[in-house]
Amino acid sequence: MAAKPVLTISSRNYGAWALRGWLMCRLAELDFVEKVIPPDDPAMKAEMLLLSSSMRVPSLQHGKVTVWDTLAIGEYLHEIKPKAGLLPADIGARAHCRAICGEMHSGFASMRGALPMNIKAHFPGFKIWSRAQADIDRIVQIWLECLQAYDGPFLFGRQPCMADAMYAPVVTRFITYDVALDKLCAAYAKRIAELPAMQEWVAAAKLEPEEIDELDAEF
Repeated sequence: MAAKPVLTISSRNYGAWALRGWLMCRLAELDFVEKVIPPDDPAMKAEMLLLSSSMRVPSLQHGKVTVWDTLAIGEYLHEIKPKAGLLPADIGARAHCRAICGEMHSGFASMRGALPMNIKAHFPGFKIWSRAQADIDRIVQIWLECLQAYDGPFLFGRQPCMADAMYAPVVTRFITYDVALDKLCAAYAKRIAELPAMQEWVAAAKLEPEEIDELDAEF
């Protein structure tokens, strides 16, 4: 029997990129096992160097194939599990999906810095500075455009896809930092938070040891 694919991840509480890759694997219904590298482990970078030149998780080992970088993992999963619908079937919607996934992948630095992912924390009335608010406004615009263009309940229609996985950590940030949303976006955020896979991830994040220091960078 062939060995199961292995997905290497870091902290569930702080690991925004880890969550994205993990959720994509779940949405693709890939039967995988997890390898967790503690983010406070001094050997983490050395170990990650064996997995990827970028020293980032997640990293997916599938047979002889090793894929790192979250977008690359999503594209790979779409190729091996095309019926899972990680990307929309329509070419225009598929291009749109890839564009907003790429925007999340490379952008929103101000929001990332000001509102780091921290599932266990909650900051009611958190004051958001203007640059971070501009990032939030753009994310809300993306959500509204997609929900209206593809009729929801997810960003590209009736089932969650790669785009929903890419924006899932943003949902946790909006909850942590008490970000006010309009009715449509609030309903979408609630829908993502209620996905069984998301509930599983959050429950595990809350069980992580308290001594893990809050990370300065996303893993």
